[in-house]
Amino acid sequence: MEENRLKNFIVAVLDQMPAGWLSITTHRLDIYNEELAKVEFLDQLEAIYQNGDFSDLGTDLYNLPTAYDYIRLGHPLSCVLEWVVAKSCQIGHENVISFSSETIALMAILRKNLLDGTKTRILYQDALPDAFDADILRSVYGYDFELNQIESITDLPAFSGSTVRVTEIHSDKSFDLDTISNQVRTASDVGFQIYTHATLGSLLVISDNNSDSISDIQHVRRRETIAMTPADCQTVLHTFTRSDESGNENNNQAGSQKSNVHDLVREVTQTDGKVLVGSSGLSIQYAILMGLIDYAYENHQDKAIKIIVPTNCYGGTNDQARRVAACLPNVDIVDLAVDGESEMVQSMETVLAKIADQDAVPLLIAEIPTNPRVEVPDLVKLKDTLSKVRMTKSGEKAVDPVFILDQTFCPNITFLAEGGILSSVRTIAFASGSKFPSGGRCTAGYCVGNQISADLMDKVDHHLTLCDNEATDLQYTVLAEQLPSMIQRIADAYQNTRDFVTYIDAVLPNAKINFVSEELAVEGFTPSVFSMDLPTKGNTDAERESYKRQLNLKLINMMITKIPDQSKFCVSYGQLKGCYWTIPATSTQGTTKEGDKDYIVRASLSPDMDLELHKRVFLDFVEGI
Repeated sequence: MEENRLKNFIVAVLDQMPAGWLSITTHRLDIYNEELAKVEFLDQLEAIYQNGDFSDLGTDLYNLPTAYDYIRLGHPLSCVLEWVVAKSCQIGHENVISFSSETIALMAILRKNLLDGTKTRILYQDALPDAFDADILRSVYGYDFELNQIESITDLPAFSGSTVRVTEIHSDKSFDLDTISNQVRTASDVGFQIYTHATLGSLLVISDNNSDSISDIQHVRRRETIAMTPADCQTVLHTFTRSDESGNENNNQAGSQKSNVHDLVREVTQTDGKVLVGSSGLSIQYAILMGLIDYAYENHQDKAIKIIVPTNCYGGTNDQARRVAACLPNVDIVDLAVDGESEMVQSMETVLAKIADQDAVPLLIAEIPTNPRVEVPDLVKLKDTLSKVRMTKSGEKAVDPVFILDQTFCPNITFLAEGGILSSVRTIAFASGSKFPSGGRCTAGYCVGNQISADLMDKVDHHLTLCDNEATDLQYTVLAEQLPSMIQRIADAYQNTRDFVTYIDAVLPNAKINFVSEELAVEGFTPSVFSMDLPTKGNTDAERESYKRQLNLKLINMMITKIPDQSKFCVSYGQLKGCYWTIPATSTQGTTKEGDKDYIVRASLSPDMDLELHKRVFLDFVEGI
């Protein structure tokens, strides 16, 4: 009876859910309590389920608060999917985690056990995912595990450590709820059950005895991959109800769209080499980092590896780099000051000179323009600094840096084109796909290299494949639809931003606005994001800082309450419509060290918004100060 009720509820949810659950990367930004994200969503979903009347769910589902953040950590349909599996298995919903990747669920367990010093036994019956590369996972990632192919789960020998069972679901079938729940309930001595599917990703079920691993595994999904995508979650939920309808008809188009997207990215970047497209910007960044570390292991044996990271850069970038270093004894983080009183190129010169003296391998990550203060370095000096031949302490030529360039704020700049400013420096450039490339419709990100980075890109490609983090079919379809209009959308959004910044400067001249100069815009740097330090008052630094932070929130709350259909409290950038407001210190810099956080207002504008209305509300704010 309960099983039929659950399946009826799934049918009702799929029939009546908001369209945005499938088509955008965020839901109900006006109802978002970050600390309670998934819990709040599922508590209210459970209450709807217990109510028992599924005939008119549309309004109730629309009014559910945002679940997790974007799609990396989770979204409404992944939360529903995990809740359904947990309910069927009679375990807590937090014990079920979905992944778009086949392999990263297993890698997340291996990472946790590496840091804990716990042995890992991996059991499988037919085969492990094609992307699973045991040699690379041991030699590059540092993971320690044993593989055991078994006929049956019964009569397993005792093992001091974690036992993981991997069940492969053949590509012509899908996840079966009854099979999963039966296996989980009858194999309580198996700590981790992973169900993999070549197209849809994987489901991980964690036993109560291993609940201390949940948070760390969730964080792997947040930083190195994404949750199973909305469309694929929809497909799995349909199969749970024995429905033939998948709701994912666009997947069939993607085989032809992959090469189309590659051509579009080459056109935008004016490069002619390999294009790699990952399931998210952080997915592609993880492949870049691990690919470059693998390359360094092969070509610079026994040398230390230094990942150089801006202290106040995007929190996901900062956190991911430190997470990689935490797992590998010969990899360290070197801080790079890039904003304000610290000039990026001079900071690079200081850091690279020190690393050369140590005869180490420098991997340098930077955002241009910087985030959140939107600064662009002197590009000629940048090229000269990255190209400079340095010597080690012993007088030998030092390893030249690889520049990992995050150009999410300006994906229209052709840094790597033949004859471009960075064409002669080993550089890999990437952009987050949830921003301008897709206009907020999916998370897929891409990267390209210049001609002298082709061998590096081959390594990145291998690790993107190993992590099974390539963009999904539907993501390719979305990018194919959105990339042709990207350059025009960037230009239109920049014009809105320039007009708004000019207006703010006129009505609130004592605000310190961080935005590109008009001279830089002529050179092509036309971001549609700016940040500002609002004017403050008080007798002490603490009073002034407190007043400014209150003023930040007052401005944002005015915008999102007076223009609720356009202004959102979110970190989004490059969206198709609206205006997005955030405070970097409490959003994008969530994992940044406190002293490096920016308690300022950051706004990003789209090409399609009521700019005059935003100006009027801003004037109301100024008059109320």
